[in-house]
Amino acid sequence: MDFTISERQLGQDLTSGAILLLALLVINACSTQIAKQTSTVEPAPEKADTSAKVIPKNEPKSKYGNPESYVVFGKRYYVLPSVKGYVEEGIASWYGPKFHGKRTSSGETYDMYQVTAAHKTLPIPCYARVTNKKNGRSIIVRINDRGPFHDNRIIDLSYTAAVQLGIVSRGTGYVEVRAIDPSVSPIAIAQTAATDTQATPSEQTAVQGSQSELKIFVQVGAFGVLANAQGLAQRLQAFKIGDVQVHKFTVAERDIHKVWIGPLNDVAEADVTVNKLNEIQHQDYKIVFSEPF
Repeated sequence: MDFTISERQLGQDLTSGAILLLALLVINACSTQIAKQTSTVEPAPEKADTSAKVIPKNEPKSKYGNPESYVVFGKRYYVLPSVKGYVEEGIASWYGPKFHGKRTSSGETYDMYQVTAAHKTLPIPCYARVTNKKNGRSIIVRINDRGPFHDNRIIDLSYTAAVQLGIVSRGTGYVEVRAIDPSVSPIAIAQTAATDTQATPSEQTAVQGSQSELKIFVQVGAFGVLANAQGLAQRLQAFKIGDVQVHKFTVAERDIHKVWIGPLNDVAEADVTVNKLNEIQHQDYKIVFSEPF
């Protein structure tokens, strides 16, 4: 199945000959995401339809953008065979004017005024409910692009989706992404879509003041045995990456010892921490948000 690198993911000027060569080699797919892997906040456009909604429906997989796996920046990503059971929490970003009108990985044209998103591994197109964990705003998006190819981001939202969730001004937000299977209960899903909540401009400002309620941590391991967690913490402390701590959680009546770095001040500091982990070849990590301990 073809996998196309879009302009968004390629992120560099190419001569027509080079573009032709890429087309001939069928190396098309992860475009503008490569160009925008930093956490820089884009200037906001002037308008967004805060009442726009997406109603999930059954759609065939796109001809483009659904290989078994693909490689970006030396990292291999495996496309999921279906959306069933997919739930993830992490940092969302958004992309806007710079990529408006560019081709997405699915072959469709990116429209920042539609309620869409990019995801690294969910089959495209598909649908997911995205919930801002800090203000409770929740919407359904249609995923039709690949990305974001940044270590600390799980989904890249269109401008309108970001406005509805209240994360435009900051550029990022802590969200839950829950994939939707339209074949399960189409009527119930349509009814749920009608209850989507969106942040008004005044609410977005208020939310900024409440960002301190949850703190950012980088989880670098989880163990059933306390000694194993403490061993990892000691090894990481030797590299002076940050404040490495072991926290105990009880899951299904079983104690789990999680090794966290933090709390961190913001997403930028989390990015720096992850870069340090990559430098020492520790790539088993994820971003988590929690109240301070």
